[in-house]
Amino acid sequence: MSAISTMGAAGFLARFEALRDSLPGCAAERAAAAESFRALGLPGGTSGRRSEAWKYTSLRPLAEADFAGSTADTVHGDGADLVFVDGVFRPDLSTTVPGFTQFAEAPAFGPLPRPDRDPLVALNTMLAADGAVLRVPAGVNAGIVRLGSIGTGASAFHPRHMIHLEQGASLILLETATGNGAYLHNPVTEITVAEGAHLTHIRLQDEATDAFHLATIYAEVAEGGTYDGFSLILGGRVTRTEIHAVLNGKSATAHMNGAQLLTGTQHADFTSVVRHAEPNGTSRQTVKNVLNGRSRGVFQGRIEVARHAQKTDGYQMNQALLLSPDAEIDSKPELEIFADDVKCSHGATVGELDAEQLFYLRSRGVPDSEARALLVRAFLAEALDLVTDEAIRAILEQRVDAWWERQAA
Repeated sequence: MSAISTMGAAGFLARFEALRDSLPGCAAERAAAAESFRALGLPGGTSGRRSEAWKYTSLRPLAEADFAGSTADTVHGDGADLVFVDGVFRPDLSTTVPGFTQFAEAPAFGPLPRPDRDPLVALNTMLAADGAVLRVPAGVNAGIVRLGSIGTGASAFHPRHMIHLEQGASLILLETATGNGAYLHNPVTEITVAEGAHLTHIRLQDEATDAFHLATIYAEVAEGGTYDGFSLILGGRVTRTEIHAVLNGKSATAHMNGAQLLTGTQHADFTSVVRHAEPNGTSRQTVKNVLNGRSRGVFQGRIEVARHAQKTDGYQMNQALLLSPDAEIDSKPELEIFADDVKCSHGATVGELDAEQLFYLRSRGVPDSEARALLVRAFLAEALDLVTDEAIRAILEQRVDAWWERQAA
C-alpha cells in the first residue's frame, strides 16, 4: 500500500479521497460518514466540535500526529486464532475458525453504530478496509476464539468487526491488541446477541506506549441473552474504550467491567452507556483504576431506563487507586430513569494505598515493593474475579503482575 500522509482530520479526509474507489462496501455510506467526520472533526482538535462525551479526553495529540500506510513486511503471530496486522487479516498467521469471514470480502455496515454523531465511528466507517465477521449458529457452543491485532507503527488502521450470536449460541471471544511504535488503532465492533445466547467478550489492550487506541463497541442483547464484557487496559498513549449496550429483550443482561492500569503520562478513558429498553433487565459494571506517575484515568458511565422497562436492576461502581500525587481521575457516573419500579445504584471512590495496611505488612517482614504489590492486587481482585474462565483470568493476572514488576523496577 502506498504511503499517504494522514495528519489531523484534513489528512484522514485526504486519505479517504485517495482510496475511496478501492475501499470495499457501500460507497454512499462511506461518503456520508466522510461528511459527518468533516462536520464533527476530531474531539479536542483544532477543528473538532465541543462535546460533553469527550469533555475529559482530547485528541489534540492525535490531530498533530502523522500517519502513513502500513509498512509491515514480516510479522510473527501472537498465538491468536484470527490475526490482523495493521488492520488487515493475515491468513498465514491465523487458523481456521468456523463462521469467520473477512469484512473485506463481505463488507456491510450494521444499523447499530452512529457515524452521524460519533466522529471516531465516522472515521472508521469512512476508512475501514478489513475486520472479522464471526457468526455462531443457533445452539452452538463455539468455545474460545482469540482475535489478535498487531500494530507495526507509523500507520492508522480502522478495523470493522461484527460478532453475531444466533438463538441459544455461546462464545468466549478473547480480543488482544499489541504492537510497536506510534500508530492509530480505531476499531468499531458491532455485536448482536440473540434470544438466550451468551457472549463473553474479554479485551486485553497492551499496545505500544506511543500508540493511540480508540475502540467503540455496540452490543444489542435480545430476550434472555447475555453480553459479559471485561476490558483490561495497560498500554497506549491515549486510550478510549466506549461501549454502548442496548437490552432490547426482557430479562436481558449486560456486564461492562474493566480495569485500567496506567503510568507515566498515559491517558485512558472508559465510557459506557447501557440502555434498558425492556423489563427485568440486569446490568452490572465495576471499573477499577490504578494510576501511577502523571497518568490520568477517566470513567463516564450512564444507565438509561426506558419508561416501560420496569423491574430493571442496574449497578455501577468506579474506583481509583492513586499511587502518585501527580495522578488524576475524572469520574462521572449517571442515572437516567423514567420507570418507577427499578433498583439502580451507582458510586465512585478515590484513594491511595492504606498506610496502616502497608505498615502492618512491613512490620511482619514483607518488603515494601511486595507489600504494595499485595495491596494493589487485592484492590484489583474484585474486578478480575468477574472473569469466570480460569484460563483467561490467569492470562490477565499475568499481565497485571508484569505491569506491576515494571513499576517496581
